[in-house]
Amino acid sequence: MRQGMIVALLCGPLAAFAAVGGVRAEDTAVETVVVTARLRAEDAQSTPLGLSVVTEQALKATRTENVSQIIQLVPSANYSSPNPRNTSLTIRGLGSSVVAIAQSNDGLEPGVGFYVDQVYHARPATAAFDFLDVQRVEVLRGPQGTLFGKNTTAGAINITTKAPAFDFGAEAEATLGNINYSQAKATVTGPILADTVAGRMSVFSTRRDGVLRNVATGRRANDIDNLGFHAQLLIKPNADVRLLLSADDSKIDSQCCTQTFVRVGTTLKAAARQYPALAAGLNYTPPSLNPYDRLTDIDAPIAVRTDEGGLSAVADWNLGKATVTSVSSWRWWNWDAANDRDYTGIKIQLLQHIPSRQDQYSQEFRVASNGRQTLDYVAGLYAFSQTISGEPITAYGPQAAYWLLGPAPAFPSNLLDGYTQDGHTRFHSASYAAFGEVTWHASERLSLTGGLRYTYEDKNGRFDSTVSGGAAATGALLNSKLSILRPQSYAAKDTDGSLSGRAVGSYQVSDAVMAYASFAKASKSGGINMSGLPLDATNNPALATAVVRPERNTSYEVGVKSQLFEKRLIFNADIFDTDVRDFQTNVVDTGPGALRGYLANIDHVRVKGLEIDAAFALSQNLSGHFGMSRTDGKYVSYKNGPCPLERIGSATTVCDLSGGGLPNLPKFAWTAGAEYRRGLTLGALSGEAYLHAEASARTRTFGDPTDSRYTVIDGYSLVNAALGFRAHGPWEVSLWAKNLLRENYLQNVTVQAGNSGLVVGTPSDPRTVGVTLRARY
Repeated sequence: MRQGMIVALLCGPLAAFAAVGGVRAEDTAVETVVVTARLRAEDAQSTPLGLSVVTEQALKATRTENVSQIIQLVPSANYSSPNPRNTSLTIRGLGSSVVAIAQSNDGLEPGVGFYVDQVYHARPATAAFDFLDVQRVEVLRGPQGTLFGKNTTAGAINITTKAPAFDFGAEAEATLGNINYSQAKATVTGPILADTVAGRMSVFSTRRDGVLRNVATGRRANDIDNLGFHAQLLIKPNADVRLLLSADDSKIDSQCCTQTFVRVGTTLKAAARQYPALAAGLNYTPPSLNPYDRLTDIDAPIAVRTDEGGLSAVADWNLGKATVTSVSSWRWWNWDAANDRDYTGIKIQLLQHIPSRQDQYSQEFRVASNGRQTLDYVAGLYAFSQTISGEPITAYGPQAAYWLLGPAPAFPSNLLDGYTQDGHTRFHSASYAAFGEVTWHASERLSLTGGLRYTYEDKNGRFDSTVSGGAAATGALLNSKLSILRPQSYAAKDTDGSLSGRAVGSYQVSDAVMAYASFAKASKSGGINMSGLPLDATNNPALATAVVRPERNTSYEVGVKSQLFEKRLIFNADIFDTDVRDFQTNVVDTGPGALRGYLANIDHVRVKGLEIDAAFALSQNLSGHFGMSRTDGKYVSYKNGPCPLERIGSATTVCDLSGGGLPNLPKFAWTAGAEYRRGLTLGALSGEAYLHAEASARTRTFGDPTDSRYTVIDGYSLVNAALGFRAHGPWEVSLWAKNLLRENYLQNVTVQAGNSGLVVGTPSDPRTVGVTLRARY
């Protein structure tokens, strides 16, 4: 009922406009958006691929602060993040492997490329940082390998920040809200040396108290404490040469991230080994059975400390008919976190850290034609090097043996007390590519595009771990200890060469309507399992499982882009069908010896659907947008999958998940927004008052890859709103609310380690209200 009311409220103006269509052309039109989706400046409406663009104005109007909030504006994008390291970023249900463990596996690459100012960011975790001084965000759907430096099979998020200006300017913003929310941003830009050198410096700070309360300690959890800067130097010795030097660093230092009780599911284990009996044996009761009370009682410290930054140099040399571009970059990512991985006040696991360091270097050379010629083209060479080192550590507590193995006397209560695993990992990847795309304008209306990319990659990894502590044990008790944590040492390497390509045909049906069709074959490179391996019959690491094969992606898309009613309505739609072979995900070993999950490939995954993007301008006073995706993603063949909670017995088993749905993928998602503006004069004060409303909704999803009925995340809808005043001068003030209707939903869910039946999750943020003041010069 609530979703129907929201649709009627926000989509009504769009339907009314389509019916009447009677506003004069000189009154208003939808803003023309220039994108660089094909590495040339183009009108988004003339670009024959599925894309969504979020402009600087839209980011500010909706208070979209980071990629996690982009999904409220772009229905085909999905973001899940129990903590920043375990970030899953997908487009059309594909991209980073949607298995939580895969996000912390350094040996796999994401399928959604994340670019900021043409520089590729290799780890999905970097998407957790706040935006700073962003001009626009382009969400490109489908394979993009023939254009961008790094191969991307599922799509790309292409972020462009604002460049230095040769006219002095400054902007400051301050926000206060409930939950002790505070945010400050400031930017200054201007000339340094006449018309030759200009600079830009931007800084931000965001803080908020935690939205969960720990009843055991009285402290708040899952707070926000972010800080960062972005500095740029633009050098233009003449009209044809441009050099942009950039430096940035962003930090997160928060008491995050934990989860709360969601529900208890049943398993096939004996009743004594399931959560109700285990909890009763310890007289344990969670602080609340309602996750939206936002209460926890974890007894181990939590923290997230991470920073990401880098240096880049982007040089452009305009040769007249073409521009030569060089993009050089060094980036780093540091990560450390403390977790209570049992998510309860029971002393099962007392410590988990995965301190990591990533360094990446990239160099791209590119040439692209200028303007529209008979043949437009982009061609380039790309080199990328990445090294990630980690020091994972896990330690168990005095109640671990009871919870994970069984009660005394069969298992001494102190068997796992202090049992610790220390590890060291090192992963290195080198990637080299040549890519290009050519568009032939066969006539004024018909254009044909073809692109190819060849990628060669060389990867190697080393994993070493030792165990210590716990009670002394031999025989069966020692094997029980080793079933929880086992020392491993192995090394693996992989090389791969792949050819991918794309073909697109577009036809300008009329001045207002363009139709296009595309076919693409892409490859997501293989990887190395850097989180431990299953064991063979002699209890040694099964080295054959260390290497994960590449994904092979075949994608079809047909779409239409239109500008109607004298450009007061933009309506775009596409249908797509994507087939993936050797999908990289979690499987279960079926060979001799211990059965355990690890990262590998499944045979066949398919995703297909329909997407709609629309924007309208009824008058100078009223404008808005609407977007929708209808997506069906399933495992066509997934025979050796991990079992859902309800099918897990006393030993790990293998389940055939063929025909099941992909996790974290709603079948239906939509977003809609509208803004009404009106001139206002109060004495000497004149300006524009506005009311902005934004709504989005998503249907239910599976919270993990097993499609367990206990990890289903129900659908939800959100409404955000803002009421503000823009003065005819240097300032603006707005009163805003996010999650205005106090919708309760789960952002993600986790099955507690040990498969007792306990399911925990991260509840939504409560309603947030605040006031923002902006000043410009």
